[in-house]
Amino acid sequence: MEKNEMQAQLVWAAVATSIAFYLTVLKRLGGRKRLPPGPTPLPLLGNLLKLHGVVHHRLASMARVYGPVMTIKLGLNNAVVISSRDAAREAITKHDRRIAARMIPDTFRACGFAERSVVFMPSSNPQWKNLRGIQGTHIFTPRGLATVRPIRERKVRDLVGYFRAHAGEALVIRHAIHTGVLNLVSSSFFSIDMADLGSDTANELREVVDEIITAFAKPNVSDFVPFLRPLDLQGWRRWTEKRFSRVYNILNDIIERRVEHTRANKEKHDDFLDTLLELMAGGKIDRDSVNGMLFEAFVAGADTIAFTVEWVMAELLRNPGEMAKVRKELKDVLGSKETIEETDTANLPYLQAVLKEAMRLHPVGPLLVPHFAVEDGVEIGGYTVPKGSTVVFNAWAIMRDPAAWERPDEFVPERFMDKEHPYDFRGKELEFIPFGSGRRQCPGMPLAERVVPFLLASMLHPFEWRLPSGMAADEVDLSERYMTANVLDVPLKAVPVLSS
Repeated sequence: MEKNEMQAQLVWAAVATSIAFYLTVLKRLGGRKRLPPGPTPLPLLGNLLKLHGVVHHRLASMARVYGPVMTIKLGLNNAVVISSRDAAREAITKHDRRIAARMIPDTFRACGFAERSVVFMPSSNPQWKNLRGIQGTHIFTPRGLATVRPIRERKVRDLVGYFRAHAGEALVIRHAIHTGVLNLVSSSFFSIDMADLGSDTANELREVVDEIITAFAKPNVSDFVPFLRPLDLQGWRRWTEKRFSRVYNILNDIIERRVEHTRANKEKHDDFLDTLLELMAGGKIDRDSVNGMLFEAFVAGADTIAFTVEWVMAELLRNPGEMAKVRKELKDVLGSKETIEETDTANLPYLQAVLKEAMRLHPVGPLLVPHFAVEDGVEIGGYTVPKGSTVVFNAWAIMRDPAAWERPDEFVPERFMDKEHPYDFRGKELEFIPFGSGRRQCPGMPLAERVVPFLLASMLHPFEWRLPSGMAADEVDLSERYMTANVLDVPLKAVPVLSS
């Protein structure tokens, strides 16, 4: 028998075993526990075929049929989808610890990345607690963020300079913003412009990271049929392993050059890498964890900020009345001030409301990062969530829950102007969770809540933004597309015109 034929028979034997195991377990569980309702799954595939198109829309549509606590099958994996404010509140307030692990995509198991990742390690892991503690006391703190504020302000001024140089031209907002924000995040962390075309190291790092994210977005049989994971049938883990190795080599080179520079010149860059190296020298964090933290920071940070700004700009250009209110507030507060500072945004409540409303309607992470139930005893909405289930919070559906919001599908920034019921980004009120909630909330939230309003104010104060010639406001297409993030399906084009 040829090698390929033997491998094929082994694969099909594993599939048959998986199906039998799945049917047996489902039958046993069904007799003992009241599982959340959901659509009937197909053998092996589960409900994957029902998730075509924009996934969070499909899940929201299914939840209208089966309820706000719903079971779906992702291949052979059990997933419970939470789609309402009340169900989310019960899950977080009663069971946060029990569901605080992560479902790990197989591509991120490459090079042991998931084992050192703040995103994917379970919250019970002492190393996770140590790294989150470092982020919470040294990096994303008022003092830590204040240290790198001059870097952020300089990079935003660079971006404004780019818009000035291209005033009157129709620009693809996403591309222009992403380049500037990528530089802002990478400079804040290790004083390198990732998008600097003159830097071979930065270019290579950016290209390799993009390749890893592309691989993550691909459907992978290893994620849906766990018995087949060791075979890596599609080769995505092996493919990603080579890219992770290259990323670590580049980051190690950056770190070594910084260490040598600091020794030779006795000077600091006042960025996050300086802080991490001090902690590393004190034995509080190791080199692998520094690499992982740097990788996660500029991968998640740049995309989240850039796509959020694009959504805000799209909503404002589609709603000229709200755009006029924002620009009036900027003029009233900032006057003729040419150089805007990050702290100015604290005096711009309507701009803050516009940002929150855009994030409510169009969260960049509509499904957040899936949780994983590590213990029995989880019950939500009267239904049992079995140990080993993935728990998905459909933040897109939760933040449009008609039980929590009036006119939930409309762009109404004034809803965030209520002083008696102010919403912030910390996820304490479960109807507004763009950064998640509980112990697995996005650790970079304090950075984003400073950068995004500052970037918006810096774009909107000196420029009057217009749509390309011949395009009406109601023609701005707000259709969504979801891959690894929720983005505009048709990238937004707009023209910056210098205000008189």
